[in-house]
Amino acid sequence: MTVPDASRTSLEIASQPGTWTRAAKSAALFTDFLPRRGERVAVVGCGTSWFMALAYAQLRESGGHGETDAFPASEFPDGRAYDRILAITRSGTTTEVLDLLAKAEGTVPTTAITADPSTPVMDTADEVVVLDFADEESVVQTRFATTALVLLRAHLEAEHALPAGVRPLTRAIEDAGRAVGAELGAEVSGAEQFTFLGTGWTYGLALEAGLKMREAAGAWTEAYPAMEYRHGPVSITGPGRVVWTFGPTPQGLAEDVARVGGVFTAASGDGPDDLDPLADLIVAQRLAVRLAEARGYDPDRPRNLARSVVLKATSAS
Repeated sequence: MTVPDASRTSLEIASQPGTWTRAAKSAALFTDFLPRRGERVAVVGCGTSWFMALAYAQLRESGGHGETDAFPASEFPDGRAYDRILAITRSGTTTEVLDLLAKAEGTVPTTAITADPSTPVMDTADEVVVLDFADEESVVQTRFATTALVLLRAHLEAEHALPAGVRPLTRAIEDAGRAVGAELGAEVSGAEQFTFLGTGWTYGLALEAGLKMREAAGAWTEAYPAMEYRHGPVSITGPGRVVWTFGPTPQGLAEDVARVGGVFTAASGDGPDDLDPLADLIVAQRLAVRLAEARGYDPDRPRNLARSVVLKATSAS
C-alpha cells in the first residue's frame, strides 16, 4: 500500500484495515471481559474515546443487548447504578478515567480497553483488554479509537446484537481498504468550514470527525445529529462550506444544503457502493492530515495537545 504523505499519522491511518482485521479476529478472546447481554452498562472515555463510547452505546442498546449510557469520564453521574463500567483509554494514564475506576473499585465490575500494557489502568480496572497492535506514536488518535470500536462491534455481532442496517464487519473492513485510497475532491479539501452529521451510532462518528479536523488542522468544524441540522446550523452553510453525513441521509437534506450553496457529501449512505460509516471516518482522518499540511502544520505534532491528559492533584481549599 502506497501512502502519499510521509507523516506518522498518515501511516497509522492507512494501517486501519489491518488493525481492524486483527481486532475482529481477537474479539472472541475477550468475551468474558466485555459487557454481557442484559447488563446495564456505562461506557466512559475522554475526547475521541468518549465519542467511540457514544457510538458503541447506541449500537449496543439499539441492538437489544442492554441499557447502555456513555459519558465523559469527568461527567459520570454519582449514585447511578450500573452492572459494569467500560472505560476506553488509549494511554491508560488519563486522570479522569483512572479516578473514576478507582472510585468504582469494589462496587461495580470495571473493564478497560487500552493500547499500553505498562500503564496504571492495568492495576486500576478489574479486567483489561490490551490492543497494543493498534497503539500509536501520534498525538492525534486515529487507529486505536476505531480499532477499539471494531472490537466492540465484533463482540455485538457475535452475540447477534447489532441493529438492522449495520453492515457485517467483513464488509466494513473491505470498505476501510477503499477509504484509505479514496479520492479527496477539491470541493472538500479546499473548503473553509465543515459540518459533520450523524444519526444513531454515527452521531459519535460525526463528533469524532469534527474533533480530528480541529486537532490536526485547526479547522472550523461543527457536528450535530442529522435531524438537528435544520434547527439552526443550516444558517452557517454556504459556498465553500461542506456538510458531511455519516450513515443514511434524512430526506430533503441534500436539497436543503444545495439551496443555500453548500457542498454536500454522503459517502456512507444506503447504496451498495457506499462506505461503512466507520470506514468513511478514515476519509475524514485523511482529510484532516491533508488540511494540516496545506496550512503548514505538522499533523504529528498538533498545537497545544499532548498524547494524554494527566492532571496534577490539587488540595481542597
